[in-house]
Amino acid sequence: MQRKGGRGGAGPDVEAALDELYSLAPSDFTARREVLAAAARSAGRAEDGRRIHAARRPTLAAWAANLLLRSRPDESRRFHELGQALREAYQTLDAEGVKELSGQSRGVVTALSRQAAQLAREAGHRLSDSAQQDVESTLRAVLTDQDAADRWITGRLESALTPPTAFPSVTAPTAGTRREPAEPAAEPPPSRREAAKKDDADRRRRQEELARARKAAKAATQRVRDQRAARAKAETLLKRLRDRREQARQQVSAAERQLEQARAELERADHDAQEAEKQRAQASDALTRAEQSAHEADEEVRRLAAPAG
Repeated sequence: MQRKGGRGGAGPDVEAALDELYSLAPSDFTARREVLAAAARSAGRAEDGRRIHAARRPTLAAWAANLLLRSRPDESRRFHELGQALREAYQTLDAEGVKELSGQSRGVVTALSRQAAQLAREAGHRLSDSAQQDVESTLRAVLTDQDAADRWITGRLESALTPPTAFPSVTAPTAGTRREPAEPAAEPPPSRREAAKKDDADRRRRQEELARARKAAKAATQRVRDQRAARAKAETLLKRLRDRREQARQQVSAAERQLEQARAELERADHDAQEAEKQRAQASDALTRAEQSAHEADEEVRRLAAPAG
């Protein structure tokens, strides 16, 4: 999520450098920080170099929360707006409305923390259970504390955030409490009439914000359902493909064994054919010699049988 302009008079180079740093995995942070700080000092921007060098490496949970903000900008923006509406609702609306919105918000926090864990895993860093809890704690803090929300929206968290222990108290009539009819109010003076109009306008605005927040929470809950269905479908497809791969692997193994057996049989057949060829050659030679001997014997017989001259 991009920010407009620089901060504290710093030029765009240092802001871009810090954005780059906090988009990196913690394992790559320190080395890249030193390179960027040295580059700023070499360019004659000593103050930028000091600021870059002072940047603290984020924890794994803080990095995952930053990654969620950058990778899911639309959902992060709606979550930020939901937190603004929820914080205002706790101060101005009835307890039932707050209870409903808080329940929806818990589902959104769970869904977004799982998305952050998945994004971290896809980037090559699996979150431990403790880090996953820190991400959820950070998101709850974003919902309930304005300062935490302002820090998260920069995308440069260094450590996990902790939500306040509770929202400001919300006063609402206790169920079953009887309300006495109010006395007819006297016509307020013009200044009080204007104040009443302003209060009505503020109340309507808050109700509209609550309606938008409820709509955002409902949409987020639906997205959770859709993502779960998509994940289940992907898991089913993955299992089917893994089964196909295993079946193909077994077929390849069987074919390779058959090929090895066929090659061995071919070698034996070649050897036997060569032996048979030798035997045929020997038999041919023996036959030739036998025929020659028989011919010579016939000649001898005819010579001896001829009358003496």
